[in-house]
Amino acid sequence: MVKRTDPKFIPLKDYREFPVVEMKRRAAAFFSDLRRRRTVRHFSDRPVPAAIIDDCLRAAGTAPSGANMQPWHFAVVTDPGLKRQIREAAEREEEEFYSKRVPPEWLEALAPLGTNQNKPFLEKAPFLIVIFAQIFGLGRGGRKIKHYYALESVGIATGILITALHNAGLVSLTHTPSPMGFLNQILGRPANERPFLILVVGHPAAGAVVPDIGRKSLDEIRTKF
Repeated sequence: MVKRTDPKFIPLKDYREFPVVEMKRRAAAFFSDLRRRRTVRHFSDRPVPAAIIDDCLRAAGTAPSGANMQPWHFAVVTDPGLKRQIREAAEREEEEFYSKRVPPEWLEALAPLGTNQNKPFLEKAPFLIVIFAQIFGLGRGGRKIKHYYALESVGIATGILITALHNAGLVSLTHTPSPMGFLNQILGRPANERPFLILVVGHPAAGAVVPDIGRKSLDEIRTKF
């Protein structure tokens, strides 16, 4: 029989309420800042203080998660040798993907982004944050602990991380080579963790460019009832 414990609650102390006018101002200002965010593929090798990355990761760790299992792990890679291994392994998978596995309609969808199998940013950028989803936890004696909604939870944490990095004045790129099992091997992560994505982080290179694309309007992404 599973032993159940009574939940413990504490007062909600840190909530701050704002007047409606201030709420509107803050919401508009937040959107105005986030609309500047762009995915970048041209990175500078300028160093970034590790303390900035740590605070952004702390922000990501505040994300809600199923049953509060917090099923994420962030492997922060700065070692040039490891970055090279990740790039080489990713490019092998990407070469296979672009030459053999990708359907024509996917290639057509990717065309406006100008992507291909070459991933120099995996070595150039000062930080790679490899995000793992813990599909289950490990208790005493190796007992499996089920994690609920692990991928959804990690997705929310990743979104907060991307936003925090933008807020700090950095740029990022989400990279998802397929398959990604090589990341467990290179980084020594356990079998209960599944690679979710590689987040490339740093400053944009001088003269960096981004695709000339837009975002859907509010009416396209919202339905009112």
